[in-house]
Amino acid sequence: MNSETQPGSANLNTQADVAHEGTTQLPQVQEPRNPGTALDLDWVSSVQINTSAIERRAKTLPGRRSVKKEYQAAWLLKAISLIDLTTLSGDDTKGRVRRLCAKARQPLSAEIVKRLGVEPITTGAVCVYHEMIETAVKALKGSGIPVAAVSTGFPAGLSPFHLRVAEIEESVKAGAAEIDIVISRRHVLTGNWQALYDEMRTFRQACGNAHVKAILATGELGTLRNVARASLVCMMAGADFIKTSTGKESVNATLPVSLVMIRAIRDYFDRAGFRVGYKPAGGISKAKDAVTYLTLIKDELGTRWLQPDLFRFGASSLLGDIERQLEHFATGRYSAAHRHAIG
Repeated sequence: MNSETQPGSANLNTQADVAHEGTTQLPQVQEPRNPGTALDLDWVSSVQINTSAIERRAKTLPGRRSVKKEYQAAWLLKAISLIDLTTLSGDDTKGRVRRLCAKARQPLSAEIVKRLGVEPITTGAVCVYHEMIETAVKALKGSGIPVAAVSTGFPAGLSPFHLRVAEIEESVKAGAAEIDIVISRRHVLTGNWQALYDEMRTFRQACGNAHVKAILATGELGTLRNVARASLVCMMAGADFIKTSTGKESVNATLPVSLVMIRAIRDYFDRAGFRVGYKPAGGISKAKDAVTYLTLIKDELGTRWLQPDLFRFGASSLLGDIERQLEHFATGRYSAAHRHAIG
């Protein structure tokens, strides 16, 4: 890959500086927020997907870009700044969340930062259940790192509708700056696009100034065409981000699904004029996979989307592997995985 295709080329310090600017962390700070549009059923029904072509394109992605040495390090520093560092376990404790927040503030050791010759960076956000919002907000105070909360009956989204709306409102009141909602998959599977639009619109309104990421749970939508149509409807209803998965489904983020969702984002921008963010979540745990996703975004949407206000990784273990790769770059040695524990 030539220097033009690098996010900042070999200038590692430039990457860290961009990632560290607290004002770029919140979604859509640099862009007019997507207000949504009227539901256009003609547009939705006209969407067709060439599944075999999408799958062929996706298979070529891991081998199309090869980045090494300082270029790889620059990509990986960029990836850190785009991670929603996440803990969504039934056994979460305040102590675990505080440790996660400390990791978000300082994702790389001081020694590695010094060896790389970069300024300190942070992750893009910390993502928790509602019960842990207050703890996370306190732990991140003054850092510029927003707290994201999963909501609306996560992960299934089958609790009573008024309770899902109330959960959003309570999470915003508790200090969450971003809300990751789950859509009702049945609306997609039955083609009830008006119901999906109305639901998403209500969730958007309940978020107020907090930014909303619409989780499609793509592994449960049946077809790539459903994924594309659901993506469009959620953007029409005002979603700030569209997100692949809860991380709890049997199939989470994949390259074919990502390609479909990214192209829906591009189509929406071309027609409506508003940039919407993208968040792949679930199953992305290796540094090389992160680079593949970043190059996909670069190829399909351009460098503007390689910023925390328009792209995030939903991940917990990804940061550990990135740390190991950056330590190898800085020292020539791979460290044991247990040296990079998060929670």
